[in-house]
Amino acid sequence: MRYCSPGSNAESSTQLLDRFKSGFHFRLATSDEDKRRIYRLRYEVYCEELGYEEPSDARERLEYDEYDERSLHCLIEHRRSGKTAGCMRLVLPSTGDDYLDTRLPLQSYAGQSLTHAVLHPSLLAKDEICEVSRLAISRPFRKRSVNAEVETGAKSTLLEFTQDEKQTFPVIVVGLFLATYALVGITSRRHVFAMMEAKLPRLLAMSGFNFTRVGDTIDFHGKRGAFYIDQHQAEREIHAKLLPLYRHIQDELESQASLSSKKKALSTMT
Repeated sequence: MRYCSPGSNAESSTQLLDRFKSGFHFRLATSDEDKRRIYRLRYEVYCEELGYEEPSDARERLEYDEYDERSLHCLIEHRRSGKTAGCMRLVLPSTGDDYLDTRLPLQSYAGQSLTHAVLHPSLLAKDEICEVSRLAISRPFRKRSVNAEVETGAKSTLLEFTQDEKQTFPVIVVGLFLATYALVGITSRRHVFAMMEAKLPRLLAMSGFNFTRVGDTIDFHGKRGAFYIDQHQAEREIHAKLLPLYRHIQDELESQASLSSKKKALSTMT
C-alpha cells in the first residue's frame, strides 16, 4: 500500500484532504449488497493478488470467514465512479459464553506470540476490546496511471482518473485507520489490536497513530507482529491536520449507525 502523511505544507495538505473528503464517501456496510462489495474486494486483494487466503466462494469471487458475522464493516466509495476504493472490518468478541467466540482472531492464530504483560486481550474487559483486520485497497486506487482497468467477473471497465483525484489516493489508507478509530468510539470500545508488518506502525506514527508492539514477530502472510493502540489516546494524538477529516468520517459513520439502529428497533416492533 502507498502511504500518505499530512506533510509540511499546511495549505496544500488541507486542500488535499478537502479534495479527499469531496471525492470519497465512507459507508457503514449493513446491507448484504454492501457486504458483498467488501467480500469481493477482499477476494481480489487477498485471494487473487496476494494469495493469502482461499476464496470462500470462488464462483461469486468472494472472501469471507467466520469472524465477519461479529464484525462491523466499512467501505470507502469513490463518489464519481461509485467503485469501492477500500475496506476494513472491526471484529468484536461475541457476547455469548462460547470461549472460542469471545476471543479475537489474533488470539486464535497468534496467541503464543502475544507477550505483553499487561496489553493482552485476555486481561482486558471483553466489552472494550476489538481487532481491526482485512484492510484492503482496490488496485485501481493504487495505480500510478490515470487509466485503470477494473475487473467485474468476465467483464472489465476502464476508469479514467484526473490527476487531482490520483493525488488523493494515498490518503485512503489513512482514512481506513481514521474510520477504525471512529467505529471503535461508536461501539464504546477502547482497546484496539491488529496484526501488521513492522514498517506500517512506523509510517502511521507520522500521523500521530502511535501503536505499541505487544507480540513477537511471526510468519503470518509475511513477517508480522501484534500491535495495540488505545482509542482514547489515538484521538488525542491524531495529527492536527487530520482532525477535520476524522470529524468528517465520524459524522458520516455515526449518522449511518444511528439510522441502522433505528431501523432495527422499528423492525422488532412490527
